[in-house]
Amino acid sequence: MLTSTGPDTGLLSSLGAWTWPGTAPDGKQVAHILLAHRIGRNSHDTPDAIEARMRHLAEVLGGLALAQDTVPDTQGTLVTIGPRALLKFPGARWGLRLPAHPQWTDLVRDSGRAALVVGLDPLAQWADAVRVDAYLDAALAADRLLFGFARTSRTA
Repeated sequence: MLTSTGPDTGLLSSLGAWTWPGTAPDGKQVAHILLAHRIGRNSHDTPDAIEARMRHLAEVLGGLALAQDTVPDTQGTLVTIGPRALLKFPGARWGLRLPAHPQWTDLVRDSGRAALVVGLDPLAQWADAVRVDAYLDAALAADRLLFGFARTSRTA
């Protein structure tokens, strides 16, 4: 019997994604990606269930770190084609299309990576920059964020 260790289509479809260019602690520009579960749509989307799904996603990506830990490279792969961006997960048939604008996409192409932030709590998909900042501040203070670097695939 074959089993997939990657995230299933249901989990991928329940994710919200936000991207922005920012500054790393060393002062260099870095592209960021936030992944968070959409606010629960049914009785199965309890806070504990959502956290378990997001932790599973972090494990699929090879394990992510807390803010105070060394940030690892993930096993997720970023693919950019023109203005579009996709995050591919190991073991998953489908990737996750990311919102992208030219400055962010150029930064990913130039650096070959993006800081990936996985939130353990839900966030409304319609959240604007102010709400995303508030979410990040609260989640960081509560140790409810996991971090890694997603890299672009290098093809010859």
